Amino acid sequence: MSTNPDRIVTLISHWLGGHLATDELRRRIDEVGTADLEPGPAEAVEELRQELAQAENGERGHLEMVARETLEAVALG
Repeated sequence: MSTNPDRIVTLISHWLGGHLATDELRRRIDEVGTADLEPGPAEAVEELRQELAQAENGERGHLEMVARETLEAVALG
């Protein structure tokens, strides 16, 4: 089984590619958690979770920016 950072990177990548709905991304990130992440990446994931929870229709551009920043933070550790 892959580690939590790998799973988070995969989930965000699938969402960015349009293969995962926003609600599903939020749910799956909640399931994976941030226990295996360093403090910086964990903070980035938490910020993304908050943005996803507050997302409304038409906010995809802003969410994509936050998702890409989170992806970079988690991938680079």
